[in-house]
Amino acid sequence: MAVTATVRRRIDDERVSVSVANYDCPQSIRSYDFALSLRTKVQRGDQVELAGEVTRIDGETVTIDLGPLVTVEIDMVRLIERYRGARR
Repeated sequence: MAVTATVRRRIDDERVSVSVANYDCPQSIRSYDFALSLRTKVQRGDQVELAGEVTRIDGETVTIDLGPLVTVEIDMVRLIERYRGARR
């Protein structure tokens, strides 16, 4: 699953602070966690897509493992890859 986050500010060459909609706590993440090269200068307000595994679904909310666990409304996430069970 993927969720869109807004860049709040760049902390240093490797880390940026992002804000996920419907999640009140801003997160600090490494810039290569969301497939941007370290030389790419993201700016305040840029939209980035964060991908992670779903750990829990409760009615209208979904918890995604993005490093820290982030719980957002179900309409804020999108499927990027279908789950495929292990093959025998």
